[in-house]
Amino acid sequence: MKYLVVGLVFLASFAGTIHKEDLKVDKKGDLATNAPSNWELVWEDNFDVDGLPDQRIWNYEEGFIRNNEAQYYTKERMENARVENGTLIIEARNDNWNGHKITAASINTYENKSILYGRVEVKAKLPTGVGTWPAIWMLGDVFNEGTGWPACGEIDIMENVGYDPDIIHANVHTKSYNHVKGTNKGDKITIENPFLDFHVYAIEWYEDHIDFFVDDQKYFTFENEKTGNDEWPFDKPHYLLINLAIGGGWGGQKGIDDKIFPQKYYIDYVKVFKQK
Repeated sequence: MKYLVVGLVFLASFAGTIHKEDLKVDKKGDLATNAPSNWELVWEDNFDVDGLPDQRIWNYEEGFIRNNEAQYYTKERMENARVENGTLIIEARNDNWNGHKITAASINTYENKSILYGRVEVKAKLPTGVGTWPAIWMLGDVFNEGTGWPACGEIDIMENVGYDPDIIHANVHTKSYNHVKGTNKGDKITIENPFLDFHVYAIEWYEDHIDFFVDDQKYFTFENEKTGNDEWPFDKPHYLLINLAIGGGWGGQKGIDDKIFPQKYYIDYVKVFKQK
């Protein structure tokens, strides 16, 4: 989730498309994690309890946060972020709530679950439609402690824009490598109709490199050049964010189709591992 406009991070969530009947698929059985045996589970959220996301794990961003996006991120509003039938649903709505035309959610683990190295995987089914911009990403904890972006570090595990729906993007942003300078490092992979099926989006984060995967297919590696924090701020704890943006500097490049709402973003689980 590229930080085009750097603001105060509160905490929020994402919304997607798909109808309730789609939840009848065997989410737990298909695409179960194939994490190698050298990984040990540290924590997980399988979204087994209906209601708001588990407050022991998840916080919210609230308001208009970044990138000139159209959505207002709400806090603890079931219409935008809820657990239902074993799945987290982040929903973008064109509902004019409290005078805000479009609402959605962005949730994160800041102050609850910091991550430094290991395997992070999220099994999700994406929203779709012109204007959607779902993401699974990470920011350095220091972002909320006075260090600005991009010096804090950003790891984009998954980004997708609705006008190019079959392309999954991975990126990293640092002081030296970022999209503002045109130097960001990343790659992309084609996944047919990621809004119809669940896929596992993952990174494996080591001291000297980060590997990026979709369904255990590695498609990008970022190497530690060992030249300092400007290139590698990834030796410090980060927190995880899952959000659904609408419009903005990337997601809105071809406008927003008002006919797509509501859009639902489904997350089956989040798992974090460490090396044994």
